[in-house]
Parts: sequence; C-alpha cells; structure tokens
Amino acid sequence: MKRKFNILGLSAYYHDSAAALIQDGNILAAAQEERFTRRKHDARFPINAIEYCLSAARISAKEIDYVVFYDKPFLKFERLLETYVAFAPKGFNSFRKAIPLWLNEKLFQKKLLCQELHNCGFESDLTNRLLFSEHHLSHSASAFFPSPFSRAAILTMDGVGEWATTSLALGNDNNIAVHKEIHFPHSIGLLYSAFTYYTGFKVNSGEYKLMGLAPYGEPKYAQRILDHLIDLKPDGSFRLDLSYFNYCTGLTMTSTRFHDLFGAPPRSEESQLTQKHMDIAASIQQVIEEVVLRLVRSIIKETGEKNLCLAGGVALNCVANGKILREGGQDRLWIQPASGDAGGALGAALAGYHLHLEQPRQLIASGDLMKGSYLGPVFSDDEIAKRLEEVGAYFEVLQEDDLIQSCVEILEEGKAIGWFQGRMEFGPRALGARSIIGDARSPHMQSILNLKVKFRESFRPFAPSVLREDVSEWFDLDTDSPYMLLVANIAKKYQRPMTHEQKQLFGIEKLNVPRSDIPAITHVDYSARIQTVHRDTNPRYHKLLSAFKSRTGCPVLVNTSFNVRGEPIVCTPEDSFRCFMGTGIEALAIGNCLLRKEAQPSSLKENYTEMFDLD
Repeated sequence: MKRKFNILGLSAYYHDSAAALIQDGNILAAAQEERFTRRKHDARFPINAIEYCLSAARISAKEIDYVVFYDKPFLKFERLLETYVAFAPKGFNSFRKAIPLWLNEKLFQKKLLCQELHNCGFESDLTNRLLFSEHHLSHSASAFFPSPFSRAAILTMDGVGEWATTSLALGNDNNIAVHKEIHFPHSIGLLYSAFTYYTGFKVNSGEYKLMGLAPYGEPKYAQRILDHLIDLKPDGSFRLDLSYFNYCTGLTMTSTRFHDLFGAPPRSEESQLTQKHMDIAASIQQVIEEVVLRLVRSIIKETGEKNLCLAGGVALNCVANGKILREGGQDRLWIQPASGDAGGALGAALAGYHLHLEQPRQLIASGDLMKGSYLGPVFSDDEIAKRLEEVGAYFEVLQEDDLIQSCVEILEEGKAIGWFQGRMEFGPRALGARSIIGDARSPHMQSILNLKVKFRESFRPFAPSVLREDVSEWFDLDTDSPYMLLVANIAKKYQRPMTHEQKQLFGIEKLNVPRSDIPAITHVDYSARIQTVHRDTNPRYHKLLSAFKSRTGCPVLVNTSFNVRGEPIVCTPEDSFRCFMGTGIEALAIGNCLLRKEAQPSSLKENYTEMFDLD
C-alpha cells in the first residue's frame, strides 16, 4: 500500500499568519489565524489555524510527516544586518528597535517553532521534520503547483522576502527553477506601499484602497514618478532612487525628499481625501501596471512559455492583472487566490512535497487544485441551529429551494443579506461563502453597504458575482475569474454615458451617478472586479444567482466580504450573527437557517461601529 505524506505549511511572525495541510499533494485545508482570533492580519503563531487543519483532515499532530515554514529567518537577518551596515550611521533608532526582537525571537525561529508546535501536540524533537522554504519559492510553489498547467512561467512580486522582491521562475511538472531575481531594497511592492503610506492608508493593509481610489483621479504624476523614483528598463527590471524613501533605515516609508517632490507631507489617517490624492493614486497605479506589463512581456519572450502564474502581494492588484490578461502576451493566466503571505503557508507545504520529497504532481481534467479556495471551516445545519439557539437568535429552518426563493425576494426589496454557506474561503476575498450580497441593479446599494453595513470609506467600490455562463454578456471578459482577481469593463450595451455636468463633479461625487444598468458594482471608470461563479465549486451560490436571474433577468449580485472595516471576515456562526446584529444587514442566510433583522430581540443588538481598529 502506497505511503501517504501529510505535510503542514506555516506562515507566521510578520503578518497574515496561516496554516495549510496537504496530503499527497491534495490540499485538504487552509486558513488564516486572523479568522479565529478576530485580530486582522494577526502575525502570531497560527495555533488555531493548525488545530483547524488537523481537525478538518481528521488526523493528529503525530501523523504529520513534515512541517514546512514559508521563509528562512537567517537570510532575513542577513538582509537586515547588511542593510543597516550599508546605511550606517543613518537608521540607528530603527536598528536599535529591531535587533533585540530578532535576537530574542526571530533569529532562533527554529527553536521557537519547535516549542510552539510541541504545545500543539507535536513531538518535542522535530529536527528532521521541520523544513524551511525560501519566501519567494513558497510563493512560486503556491502559484504553480495548484495551477492547471504542466509548464508555466511564474512571476512573484511583493514587498520583500529574504532578499528577493521580484522573481521569475519556471515550473515544469514537479519542479520549479528560479530564473532571475530583483533584490531588496528595489521593490515595486514597497514602492506601492510607499504611496499607500503617503496617501494616508496603512501599509500591508490599505494597498487595495489605493487601487480603489485610482479611478477617481488622472495620472498627472506618472511621469514624475518615472523621472525621479524608479528607473524602469524595457524588460521590466528596475531600480529605485532610495533617497526618496525611508523604509531601509527609518520607521516610515517615505522621506522628506519624497514629500517635497509631491509638494506636501503624507495625508494623516481619516483626514479629507483631495483630488490630488486621487491623482497620485492614479499615477502610481499606472506606473505599477507598466512595470508589471513589461516584466510579463519579457518573461514570455525570454522563456517561450505561454502559460503564466502569478503570486505575491502585488498579484492581488486585480487592475494590473486585468491589463496582463488583455495585453501581457501569454495564452493562459492563473493567479493564486491567497497570493499574500498567508498563501506562503500553502506554497511551503507544496514545495516540501514536490521539491523536497520529489513527489509527482496530479493535474485534473478541468479547473485547478484550489477547490474554489473553499478550504476553511464548515458547519453542519444542526450545528448552526444549535449555535444560533445558544446566542438567542430567532430563525426559521427552510429547505434549500425555499431558502433560495426567500433570499431572492429579500434582494429584490433592496435589502442586504449576510450569506454564510459551506467552507470558508482561503485568501482575502469573500467568494460566496462568507459574503454580504445585494442587488447590483440598485442605485443606492453601494452607499448603503459602505455607510450602514461596512462602516467604511464612501469611495470604496464593490465587486460583482456573476454566473460563469453569463460573464461575457455583461462584462468585457470571457474567461474564468473564480477568485475575484481580474478587472474588466461593463459591457458597452449596459453602460450609461455621463453628461457633461456629471463629468465635472468632484471625484467621489461621481460614484453617486449611475453609470450602468448594474450601478452598485460599476466603478467610475466603468470597471468591475469580477468573480465568476461556478456550479461545481459553489453549487448553492450558483443556484441563488440562477434564481435571481430567472426572477429579474440579471445574473449579477453585489458581493462584498462579510465583515466591517477593520474586522477579519467572519468564520463561525456566532461571528456572523454578531456582525448581522451590529450592522445594517437586514437578513442572514446561514446554512438552511434564515434570520430577519426585525424578528431579533433588541437586547441582542451590537454596537459595531467602534468594535474593531480601523485599517
């Protein structure tokens, strides 16, 4: 009988800690620690995620053959020391704060990991079973091995791993070979984060806000960025002028020279956004897109590969991904849905299996190995009902068809629904398992969701879920986009041109002008971040969209993550009920249970507006 290999992958200690478990290359479970602790971007050792993975696989810690960590601490420490030496004496305060933490914890991470794993039930001696993968190799493995490709070029772009910030690798069957790298301190991820910081958003958290802000502006500063901040070559390679940045030695991202270049200090958090901030966002977005396009085109030319995989935090820039899809020159594109550090846990496990153990890959006939990214906890209908009873909720239990019909009627009334079904998503996007949904045709849904449900900035756009079979009818896209990582325009026939007067409105005011027949998900530039819904990976969500289409003629719904600003996406029935009772969500469909806000005891209402730190 063939031996089974159980491999646990981990990311931890920096941001977005996670655990992933594979068995003979098959992905059984994966989850971020933040979903269990309710602390966004939780960087602590992922003890809860590990316990979940073991439970989902129905195995004990003693049955794990290898644990693989997603990067190499010694190489990171080497980079830290070399950077401070290179810039000395500048940056001494930053050095003074960082070194004790490294000496006490991070440098001796193997010992720390062994201790933490022992607390989870693992054997105390893991000397031969604890492996370390390089950071970008973990990203590359997470992108290539679950992909539908037997061969592919792999582009990884993020802030920084150990040394690499951008890497090109070639995947062939069960092997990955690194082709070339760009090293720290030159990083398009850190360049984008510098502008995230400058426009008043939190680094490693607010980059998607910067991307969402960009369509409100004009790229007036793009050439200034190219002239001063980045030396961009035709093949996409680049160097930054480090005199404009402070991340090598300081406690901020940008220097006074950067501020002088753009005529003002960084925007303070929660202060007024101006047209200039929008123009700066549009400018850096355009530059990043140009860098990424040049990289992709040169990769395709150099390698001759027509399949392309993407990973790393920059791969979550879905606007750039849309540009790659249309203009990159590859035949097929696949993007890891958990492209950030959390996905590194999965990549580490896969690297351990295929690269360390030299085990073969198993490609499937259609789709990929991510199972729609539905890899998190699931709750039975009986367990859901029991948990809801324990918190004092009032609900009705319905058959699936009746639940679907009731939800369609609620959506038609212009109400928002908390949609909690099946296994939780792995990655930053809600994909119809832990989602808040609404009618995309409503001209008011966008503002209702932002202000009364999500408690977030009014400029933030929402994404559509659309039946895969209808995507080309409603959008300028005719390919799978199951992970909400591609941006495309609304189909011309559904667009509504803006009048001259409407075009003169201040950036954010434009969002209140319906620009298509599905205004709730149409950004000011007529774009949308699209999720295609597939019957085989999420049958209940597909059924809901199909029923909504039968009733209204529209196969599109608003889909946003089930949380409020600063809160991790909900994980448990209790999480979803608290969010439901603390926001303007009017109904909750959780398993076969349907809850209506008006039926709930007023004593259970939550004050959710200040429950989580703003991100």
